[in-house]
Amino acid sequence: MDDAQFRAISSDALDKLQRALERASDDHEFDVDRKEGALTIEFEEPPAKFVISPNSAVRQIWISARVKSFKLDWDGQQNSFVLPADGRILARLIADLIQEQTGDAIAL
Repeated sequence: MDDAQFRAISSDALDKLQRALERASDDHEFDVDRKEGALTIEFEEPPAKFVISPNSAVRQIWISARVKSFKLDWDGQQNSFVLPADGRILARLIADLIQEQTGDAIAL
């Protein structure tokens, strides 16, 4: 995958995730914002900020959340960015992290 393909795929993945998060934020206590390509999720109680951003140098999406970092690779078969350690796709990983943060199950 070249840089232009990565930018297009990662932008589309973050667009879809942002729309799903905005719908979910109506029922849950968090805010979603996108600036300079990075998507942020902010929580008031307990206070926290998750940052999801593309890293074109290594063709990954990086997530910083709950004092951890996650690096997801593109998987063409699943048509999603995937966490190599356990196979979770981007939306599932974010839903799991939000549940860990808030205690509320969330579907994205």
